[in-house]
Amino acid sequence: MAERRVNVGWAEGLHARPASIFVRAATAAGVPVTIAKADGTPVNAGSMLAVLGLGAQGGEEIVLASEAEGSDAALDRLARLVAEGLEELPETV
Repeated sequence: MAERRVNVGWAEGLHARPASIFVRAATAAGVPVTIAKADGTPVNAGSMLAVLGLGAQGGEEIVLASEAEGSDAALDRLARLVAEGLEELPETV
C-alpha cells in the first residue's frame, strides 16, 4: 500500500471549498484513494460527505493511501495539493 502523510495547508482545513477541490482531484486521480486523520479510520477520498466528516483542520496531519498499482504519482499530486493548499490539482510534482 502506498501512503503519504501530509499537513493540511488550507488555513480553514478541509471544509467547504478546499474539500470540494480535494474531492474533485481525488476523483480525477484515476485510482481509489483513502484519506484519514493520522490516528483515524480511512474514508473514501472521492466522497464529499466523508471528507467533510473528517473535520481535518489547517495544519493537522492526514494520511492519503491507495492499494492500486501505480498510485504513487497520484498520491504525490494529491499530497502536494493538500500541503500547499492549492486551488487545483497540480499537473506535475
